[in-house]
Amino acid sequence: MPDNGRLEVATLGGGCFWCLEAVYDQLRGVIDVVSGYSGGQVPHPSYEQVCGGRTGHAEVVQVTFDPSAVTFRQILEVFFTIHDPTTLNRQGADVGPQYRSAIFYHSPEQKAAAEQVIADLTSKGLWGRKVVTEVTPFDEFYPAEAYHQEYFARNPNQGYCQFVVAPKVAKFRKEFIANLKR
Repeated sequence: MPDNGRLEVATLGGGCFWCLEAVYDQLRGVIDVVSGYSGGQVPHPSYEQVCGGRTGHAEVVQVTFDPSAVTFRQILEVFFTIHDPTTLNRQGADVGPQYRSAIFYHSPEQKAAAEQVIADLTSKGLWGRKVVTEVTPFDEFYPAEAYHQEYFARNPNQGYCQFVVAPKVAKFRKEFIANLKR
């Protein structure tokens, strides 16, 4: 894999972090994916605290990638394919502010790219509803507990994984087959 010595990080919230992690783990150019929490006001929150919906955090993945192999825009194209950016504080049956659609940008270039992708998607009218993805500056990332890391890879037969995560992974694999890791 190309590595020009300059890796970038994307921090994205699009519902349950297990779904996002399972997809980005398979995207060419992605070096590492860590599930965690961002966008809240409680330092070092636990999963239980975040699920309570009162810490302000979103479940997110922090994606480290090689921009010579995959661009931030391509990361976002995958992001907008695998979740519904039109539902406020909800993805399917997962409800609460911790499941919001969010892009926590790390640079002015990431902010501009996120705003452009959202504008492009809005002009295409793909969903027939307004995109509610929040675009806010990155502040802090707290890795989730160890049992959340690589959850889908370790628990493919678990019910949530079979009925929620696996279909998102299958959709990603179908639509981005040319961008899969080999």
